Order: sequence, then structure tokens, then C-alpha cells
Amino acid sequence: MYYNEKIAFERDRQNITQKEMATFLGIKQQQYSRYEKGINIMPVIYLPKICLKLNVSADYILGLSENRKINHKK
Repeated sequence: MYYNEKIAFERDRQNITQKEMATFLGIKQQQYSRYEKGINIMPVIYLPKICLKLNVSADYILGLSENRKINHKK
């Protein structure tokens, strides 16, 4: 699964709309939709905010880990 598909899957799983996610990121819903569909490449600056909103690790989104949970190191 590509990063955009994982983001869409997690967003749907948590009943968050594209509009809610776009508002959270400070962008238009149409722009966010294009990122999720893979039409446009999502800038990496959105990744930390998306991970926090969805409560998943960046490693999971990027395919480096199957572990969804965020690992907070101190």
C-alpha cells in the first residue's frame, strides 16, 4: 500500500472526513483529495501533522514499519 492509500485508510477507519483533514492542515479539501488519490505528491511538511491527527507513526505511513502506534521516545 502506498503512503496516500494508508493515509486514506486510516482517515476512513477513524471516521474523519477529507474536509476535516484539509481544515486541520490549512488547505482546501480539493487539494487534500488530490494528495490522497495520488494525483499530486503531498509535501512532506504535512506528514507530522497527519500522523498526530491519525495517531499513527510516520514509519507506518511510509511503509517502514507495520506498527501503527507512535513510539514516543524520551
